[in-house]
Amino acid sequence: MDTKSLNRCVWLPLAATAALLSGCAANKSAPPLYQWDGYQPQVYEYFKAQTTPQQQIDALEKSLQEIRARGSRLPPGFHAQLGMLYASVGKEQQALQEFEAEKQAFPESSTYMDFLTKKSGQQ
Repeated sequence: MDTKSLNRCVWLPLAATAALLSGCAANKSAPPLYQWDGYQPQVYEYFKAQTTPQQQIDALEKSLQEIRARGSRLPPGFHAQLGMLYASVGKEQQALQEFEAEKQAFPESSTYMDFLTKKSGQQ
């Protein structure tokens, strides 16, 4: 095998690998589909019961405003969580609005949102 053939055997796979990896790296520039700011920590706080429902509502409302100001989308469950918090403090109308917003944003949640709406009306 001559030197020219050997160089081709070595450099061709390296060049192909470099091209493949650079294509994958370029894909990282896509923005995330949803903004989770504040949502996950608040759900965690909800389950730990270390803050009041009103404090959680305030934190989620603040996150909602910040996410919307950036033009980003709210994650699945955000409106549902906010609705459950509103229902827990007796703000039924706001709870229903949040459940409806969750259904509009994520139609696959309709069955569960309908269940929460009925449960909220029974309290």
